[in-house]
Formats: sequence, structure tokens, C-alpha cells
Amino acid sequence: MTQPTILVSMQRASFEEMHCSVAQCLELVGEWWTLLIVRDAFLGVCRFDQFQERLGISRNVLNQRLTTLVEAGILDKIPYSEHPPRHEYQLTAKGRDLWPVLATMGQWGDKWAAPDGPPVKLIHEGCGKVTTIVSTCSRCGERLTEGDVRPVDGPGARDGLLTVAHLRHRPGTPRSAASPGTGTRPAGPRGA
Repeated sequence: MTQPTILVSMQRASFEEMHCSVAQCLELVGEWWTLLIVRDAFLGVCRFDQFQERLGISRNVLNQRLTTLVEAGILDKIPYSEHPPRHEYQLTAKGRDLWPVLATMGQWGDKWAAPDGPPVKLIHEGCGKVTTIVSTCSRCGERLTEGDVRPVDGPGARDGLLTVAHLRHRPGTPRSAASPGTGTRPAGPRGA
């Protein structure tokens, strides 16, 4: 016998009060249409009708998302016609800083959600070759994975965000490499 499925309408909670940089980023760009608008802005789309045509989004939702992006300082709204009044939307420096986020999301989607292969490839203008996004240490240039870094409290730390995280097993670390009972890595070059 199968159980009936109950669908519950869920209101998206605000992350405004959550003291976490990821949550604050999601507060601004976590709604699914928002990142697609930013993606299209990177692709050169700049007018309301162009966004609507490419995305198939309703005018009222698009207007809300564009207004949010302008108010957040991610897009600038620039008039290009007085009669009738028309505007273009262009990425600000804050908006352009989302490029690595979108490029990495696209790369993840290429690997895990594109069975026919990547719909878009990135060409490095400097060498003319297809490239991928690689995380590297800003100090030494070494390639980084989740097992190569450890979180520590930053200057804005408060509310114990890392307290529980330090007590649990680190993703990407074999359980045998963790100290018994603690879930933390043994002391060493990266574990100290």
C-alpha cells in the first residue's frame, strides 16, 4: 500500500538575520530567477524585453527581481529612452563579483546535470583555449579542494557558527584519517 503524498506550500524564509556570508548571499541572489537574470546580464542581455523573452519569466516577477538586484547594488538601471521611458540593466562591480559563482555553478551543472555535454564552454581570451574554473590559494597559488582548507573564526565571527562544524567529520576526509571519537583531523601540516 502506498502512502498519499502531502504537498505543503512553503514560504521562503528570510536569511536576513542569519550571521553567515553564504546565507547573506542567498538573501540577495538565492531565488532561482535572480541568478538566471545575472547569468544573462553576463551574456550581454541588458533590456527588460530581452530578459523576458530569453527566460520566459512573467513581467511582474521579472520587474520584482530586477528591482531587487538594482536595490542591492548588483545591477545599475540606466535610462536609454525618455519617450517612452526605457532602461537598460548593467552589472555593477558587486554584480561582476558574482562571475566566479555562476561560472562554477555552470561547471558543476556541466558535470552532473548535462548528459549531452556542456551547453556553453568558456574560452580564455589570453590563450584561446577552453578553460575551467579552478580554486587556488590566493597566497601560494596551490590548487584547493575542500580537504585543503579549514575554517577559522574571522573578524565578523559571533554566534558560534564554527563550533559544531569543528566537531564533525570534514567532507572529503576519509573517516580513518580523523581522530577517533572527535571527527577532527590529526595534527599535521594542514590539521594543526
